[in-house]
Order: sequence, then C-alpha cells, then structure tokens
Amino acid sequence: MEWILSYLKKYKIAAGMALVMLLLELSVELLQPFLISKIIDDGIAVKDLSVVWMWGGVLMGSALIAFGAGLSSSFFASHASQGFAYDLRDKLYDKVQSFSYTVFSKFESSSLITRLTGDITQLQDMIFMSLRFATRVPLVVIGSIIMAMVVHAKLGLLLLITVPVLLGFVLWMMRITTRKFKDVQQRLDRVNGVIQENLTGMRLIRVFVRMAHEVEKFAGYSRNLMKGTISALRITETTVPFILLLINAGIIAVLWFGRIDIRSGNASIGEVVAVMNYSLRIIGALSALSWIMMSYSRAFASAQRVVEVLDTEDSTDIAIITKNTSEKTLKNTSKNTSKNTSYSAEIPSPARGLMQIEGRIQFRDVAFRYPLGDLAVLRHISFEVKPGQRVAIMGATGSGKSSLVQLIPRLHEQTEGEIYIDGRDIVSLEPAELRGAIGYVPQEVMLFTGTIRENIAWGREDATLEEIQTAAKQAQIHETVVKLPHGYDTKLGQRGVNLSGGQKQRLSIARALVRQPAILILDDSTSALDVRTEGLLLQALDELSCTTFLITQKISSTSSADLILLMDDGELIAQGTHDELMKNSPLYQRIYISQHGEGAHHVQSIY
Repeated sequence: MEWILSYLKKYKIAAGMALVMLLLELSVELLQPFLISKIIDDGIAVKDLSVVWMWGGVLMGSALIAFGAGLSSSFFASHASQGFAYDLRDKLYDKVQSFSYTVFSKFESSSLITRLTGDITQLQDMIFMSLRFATRVPLVVIGSIIMAMVVHAKLGLLLLITVPVLLGFVLWMMRITTRKFKDVQQRLDRVNGVIQENLTGMRLIRVFVRMAHEVEKFAGYSRNLMKGTISALRITETTVPFILLLINAGIIAVLWFGRIDIRSGNASIGEVVAVMNYSLRIIGALSALSWIMMSYSRAFASAQRVVEVLDTEDSTDIAIITKNTSEKTLKNTSKNTSKNTSYSAEIPSPARGLMQIEGRIQFRDVAFRYPLGDLAVLRHISFEVKPGQRVAIMGATGSGKSSLVQLIPRLHEQTEGEIYIDGRDIVSLEPAELRGAIGYVPQEVMLFTGTIRENIAWGREDATLEEIQTAAKQAQIHETVVKLPHGYDTKLGQRGVNLSGGQKQRLSIARALVRQPAILILDDSTSALDVRTEGLLLQALDELSCTTFLITQKISSTSSADLILLMDDGELIAQGTHDELMKNSPLYQRIYISQHGEGAHHVQSIY
C-alpha cells in the first residue's frame, strides 16, 4: 500500500493535523476516568463538595476540549481523504484514457466503471477511517491499559492479558475477509455489466420481448452478489461475539479481584471504577474492529483492482489525454515564435495536429493479430495511397476491414511489417499528434448528451458556428438541423435516441469533418444513408484535401474511388480502380452484378 501514501503526500499537512487533533482528543478522554476516580475518592467518599466541584469543572472543560478536537480531526481527515480520492480517480481515469485500444479491450467497461467509482470510494473511506477511527482504536486500547495500570497495576494487568489474543484473531480474520470482498467486487462488476448491456440494448430487448429473460438474468447475477456479500459479512460479524466474550471475561475478572482488593484495602472504590471505565473504553474501541476490519478488507481488495489498472503496461506508451500536453506544446511553440520576432509562425490548429501531415500512406507487408490471439486478422497487406486520394475498402464481414483502418491512428499496433505516413514510420510518430490530424467515424455511432452544436464541436472544441455549419453541410445534415425547433441548439437524448440512424451517422461524419483532417476514416459510416444522400456526401468529400478511407459494401460508393482494396479473410486479394477490378477481379464483378441497378447508375451519374 505504499502507493497510497504517495498520493497522500500532497495532503500530509491535513493528515498530520487530523492525527494531532485525534491525539489531543484521545489524551483528554483518557484522563477523564482518572478525574472521575479523584471525584469519588477525594470528594464523594469524604463528603468534600469543593473537591467535587473542582474536579467536576476540570472534567467538563476536558469534555469541551475533546469535542472541539474531535470536530477538527474530522474536518482535516475529510479534507485529506476527499483530496486523495479526487487525485487517484483523476489519475486512474487518465490512465484508462491513455490505453491503446488493444489494452483497453482487456478490461470490461463495467469493471472500469466500478473501479473508478466504488473502488475509489472504498479507498477514500479507508483513508478517512484510518485518520479518524482506525488509528484511534490501538491508541485507545494501549492508552487505556497504561492508564489502568497507573491507577492500579494488578487490575490493569488483567486487561493487558486479553489484548494480544484479540489482535491475533482480528489479523487472521482480515486475511480471510480481504479475499471474500475481492470476490464481492468482481460480482459487482458482473452486475454492472448486465445493467450496462440492458440499458444500451433496451429497444432490442423490447422488440424481441426479452424483458422477462433479462429480469431473470439480472436477478441471478444480483443474487450471486447478495450471497457473496452475506458470506463476507457473516465472517466479519463472527469477530464481534468473540471480542466481547474475551473483554467481558476481563471485566468480570476486574470486578472480582477489585471487590477483594477493596475489602483488603489494596484498592479504593474510585480506582476500581476508573479501571472499569478504561475496560469499557477498550470494549467500545474493539467492538468497532469488525466494522474497521470489513472496511479495510474491502479497501485492500479495491486497492488491488485499482493497482491492476495503474500498473498495466501499454507498449504504445500513449500520452494523449494528459492535461498539460497541449498546453506545454503551445507554450513551447509560442516561446520559439517570440524568440525570433522577424519570423511569423502560425500555431497549427488541433485538427491538423502540431505536425503537418499530407496524407501519403504506405502499408508494407503488414500483418496483425490481437494480443494472446493465435489467428492472424491481417496478413501480407501492401498498398500505397497518395495525398488527397479516396480509398474504398470492400470485403465480407470478418475480412479485416476495420482492423486495417484502425492501424492508421494506432488504435492497434501491427505485429509485422511497416506503415509509413508521409515517408515516416508510424511507430516514430507521437500518437497524440498523429490522431490530431485524423478524422475518424467508427462503425458504431456514438453521440453524447448535449446539443447538436456541442456534438459536432466535440471533434474540435474551438470550432466556430460557421465551421460547424460548414461541416454539417458537407455531411448533408445541415438542412435537417435548421428545420428543428432549436436548430443547432437542439438537445439530443442519451446516445442520440431522438434521431434516426442516418441522421446520427451524418452528425458523426460532421464531427470528423469539423477537424479539417488530413486523413479521414469512415468505417462503414454510410450504411444508413440513402443512395442520393450518400452520393452528395461523396461529392462533398471530393472538395476536401484529405486522404479518405471508406469502408463500404456498396459498389455505388467505390466506383469513383481512386483505389479499391478488396479484402477476404484478412488478405488483400485485389486492388485497383473500379475499371481495373471490373476487368481483373471475378469477385468484384460478382459483387457489381449483384448490386448493379438504378441506384448505382444514379450515384455514378452525379460524378
């Protein structure tokens, strides 16, 4: 748990003050039984009311001091624990954002959500409890034993005998419950996964009338979570009776031998009462051990899960979403510009990245397989694309089309061969800057809750309304947007549920185009468009100076491409223009014949 202390360094003053206030509170509290013994022996026993008032006033003042110190300790402990959780959650989220797609796919989304929320909260609670309560327990026990022995050595020794047995038992139980609560967190992952799937696929569930099945499925996972939690809590709660048994045995011994000592004159009533008071404080402290043990066990399990993500190595060493990357780069650019006032340099826009990319792309005998996978997804892929050309990629489902284009922005890393962009090995390019020059529209449309304007500007935050409208016009969605009651300020529901499939696709394309990319990747992003709209979109793309990769199943989309790549089972079986493939590729000819019709002629006539 050393890494936890490293995150607490920033809040060491608050943590230190919490412990100082705790010590002050505890010191005062440990004096109170001693003061009570003075009131009994020196005041009540001899009927001296002045002594009662004097020590009673001291007792009242000490209670006020303890109350103020306790409040201050809680305040500082809260500040340290909340700040710790904020920094750790921020670090964990940055780590997740920095993962390459390959590494990211190793973790289930529901598991990452649980780690970013529930696991961090468990650690936050552990920090607060450590500063406020867990530290208090051993100090109360040790301090009470010492004070009991100061008041009466023989009676205090009875308390000392029981404590080591209790601590050994508690540590043994913590090792067991840590494993139990780690299993509970994993079951919680599965419950969250089912919830996420159901909420995402609610329409499909209703259409197929699978509500009852999904409710039963969720109940099964939830039942497993309940059973695991009950099992862990049952073990935790067994510590309480055992602790109380030993402590009560110690109290009985104190009362028994205290009565004997009072009769023999070796102890006063006040001393026995004070030792009893310290015994009760030990009971109060140790009775909280089950709760503390449960919290620590859950926190240790959560810590292992958080560290698993933080320690995950990513061979691409991506640093895309660190908060200061773009700021530092812009500052350095500004400094270099100001050093030479005779040279006027314009800071490149985020859309094109900080390095100018023209869009010349070469694949040389590229192969790819997923980590831990035996099957090669791509084999011996070689082709070359000049800047500004359009490349259409065709092939059956599972032929490797999406995997191929995902190598360009380095969402995956090729396992063999080389990829060059503008003559530079892609491995030598900074992923953040490379992706800054790429507009990517994934196969699965993803829109965010917010306005249409915000969704398009998500591609480039500093885009003006005019640039947003231009991108929308190029994506053939502008006319649809302006007809809406609030135009570009129209609010979208979660994942764009209030739009049709074609409208969502065009908004996603507009989001990519507003970046003014050097390389545009459309991963089967026109499947929901009608033939005419798709033709107008392709015509608009011709006016852009970007290299375009278009994954499609439509001959109508490939006929005007500068290069067509025909994929089959991970291999590039043919490449060339539409006319060349019509002459040389039997497979392309069959696809053309199966799709040739009025729609195809219409798109070709536009060009």
